[in-house]
Amino acid sequence: MGASRSASVALAALMAGCVGYAVNAEPRLDPAPSVVQSTAAPSVSPEQGQGDTVATGAISASVSPSPDPVKPAAAGEAVQAPASPPETGKAETTNAEAGSEPAGAVAAAPMPTDPMGAALAARLADPAPLLARLSTRDREAMQAFYGLGAFKPVWVVDGAFTAAAKAAASRLSLAAEDGLNVQAYPVPVIGTQGLTEAQTAEIELKLSAAIVLYAKDARGGRINLSAISRLITPTLDIPGADAVLTRVASAGPQAGTVLQGYNPAQAGYLALKARLASLRNLHGAPMAVSPVTIPAGPVLQVGMHDPRVPALRRHFGLPTRTAGTLDAASGEPDAFDANVSAAVAKFQRGRGLPATGTLTPQTVAALGRTEASSRVGDEEATVLVNMERWRWLPSDLGRDYVLVNIPEFRLRVVRNGIQRDETRVIVGKAETPTPVFSGMMEYAVVNPSWNVPPSILKNEFLPALARDPNYAARRGYEVVYRNGNISVRQPPGERNALGFIKFLFPNNHAVYLHDTPNRSLFSASQRAMSHGCVRVDDPFRFADSVLPEAWSSERLKKLIGKGERTIRLPEKLPVHLAYFTLDADERGSLRSHPDLYGHDARMKIALGLVPGSLLVAKAPVKAPAKVAARPATTAPSVAGPSSQIRRAASHPAAPGANPVRAVRAPAARSAEAAPVDPWGPAPAPAPVSRGWW
Repeated sequence: MGASRSASVALAALMAGCVGYAVNAEPRLDPAPSVVQSTAAPSVSPEQGQGDTVATGAISASVSPSPDPVKPAAAGEAVQAPASPPETGKAETTNAEAGSEPAGAVAAAPMPTDPMGAALAARLADPAPLLARLSTRDREAMQAFYGLGAFKPVWVVDGAFTAAAKAAASRLSLAAEDGLNVQAYPVPVIGTQGLTEAQTAEIELKLSAAIVLYAKDARGGRINLSAISRLITPTLDIPGADAVLTRVASAGPQAGTVLQGYNPAQAGYLALKARLASLRNLHGAPMAVSPVTIPAGPVLQVGMHDPRVPALRRHFGLPTRTAGTLDAASGEPDAFDANVSAAVAKFQRGRGLPATGTLTPQTVAALGRTEASSRVGDEEATVLVNMERWRWLPSDLGRDYVLVNIPEFRLRVVRNGIQRDETRVIVGKAETPTPVFSGMMEYAVVNPSWNVPPSILKNEFLPALARDPNYAARRGYEVVYRNGNISVRQPPGERNALGFIKFLFPNNHAVYLHDTPNRSLFSASQRAMSHGCVRVDDPFRFADSVLPEAWSSERLKKLIGKGERTIRLPEKLPVHLAYFTLDADERGSLRSHPDLYGHDARMKIALGLVPGSLLVAKAPVKAPAKVAARPATTAPSVAGPSSQIRRAASHPAAPGANPVRAVRAPAARSAEAAPVDPWGPAPAPAPVSRGWW
């Protein structure tokens, strides 16, 4: 390409922007990339569901940064269909390219003429997979990375690993420290014989694939979250393959640190990581739980050399060789030294074998058996599951944020990195779970009204109305006639299901934080009672923590009974609805919480920690009583049961009862989600609710 390697890597970084892309579905596995014979700058034609398209084969690379994660529909807005892909021959302009040449104008990479470059290009175009779970998108991004670097190797130079490759390989071998499966990131071995260009290309690209997959898994890309629950919908911060390779390759000896940095760094995650290490040391469990095939051979003892030793080192997460000292040179990769023997003994103890530390035929057979994963203790599996949940959160929670831990029934407010307040909350019932995701709080509403959503109107409100025609009237509900449909609304007031104030952060689930008239329910120890929203104990104190100083709790209370009032936050506030069944307190001590929705069991299966099938383990869960957000100008309606409402509303009222008031639909207000979280009857152990909701 006529440019130096450093300039090419810098260009790759500019093009990649080191940005992540959101994924909520399993990536496609690594099929053959499409081959495009062209020497001109290619047109951009993204595949469905893909944000990056890179021509392969004769290597004509056009790089388009990954798109921003799809933003959920704001509260009160209809969900928009995704935009159509750009037309063939057109390319979008990114922020990085503003004021410069448009995307797609990057000069096409010519087919390399040097043998090494040609071998790399040929292997990238080869349909043979590089690594399991490597997606087509990743492979295309890898091709862009190498194409911009004139197809020069970055890990293998002159038949040996570079400093960056050694540092990255060392981190991959220690993946189990972060609860990852070390066997998923195999490090190719460079033998003592000279390498051909094809062999170098194979080693180079397989190491790149392992590095890319590690970074993706460290940011939450290991499992398909929709298989756990369709209500687990975080926006995963998964980096692009080209961005990962650019960062790690340019880090030199610090490449391992850069790669490690893709794992969470929050105190809660680090506390779980420390507990994992403690459990494994205590129980003598092997750091790697996946099987590994070791060829048959002689019994190995300390001091012996054998070609099987490098595979043992990789399996147990050991360095490729013992480090040298002032008195002794560094060891050889095939040396069965004291470190390898200690790892073998630890494995033997965990499998009920004599802990001799020698590699016996029984130990070789045990290493190849898949039941090693079933030896993970329940506490260790719970630690691993909760470490994985930290990967669903943004790497930066924010300087200020609100964190709700659903199984703990607890909400915390953090300001300037310091916890300012915490309070009890009520969350969704098992059949109507509170979803897991992050959003941005934008405003609060004082004296909110509540529109009964269609699902609750049909399943719960109408049966009660059929039993008692005066039900709605006696509880102050209003029947709203609009465009031939009928809906039911609860006006603001002391008995309103939302209480006196609600806090909104637009999302596809139409859930939010709010007050409740049934405050006695907060005294219960088990507080899974709602239809999905989060009820906040003492919401005015919570308002003091999140609203501008001008809106003190005293001022807010003076607004009670004076009509609906919207208060916008000067800056959006991150809200994280999390699900930790094991977390750390302020002192770092771990606390256990009930698995309210059965997510733990399904995650243990998905991570391979216990045998089973998600199709069997995934219990049917009712959809929470939420509806797609719709404009506030249109009250939720149910066309089907309209006649039922009319019949019930027109039924003769009991003596002395007020008839249901039929009112016109309210005038347009600021856009917000139609309130949809009613209060169902409390569970038996809980205090009796004062209202039907």
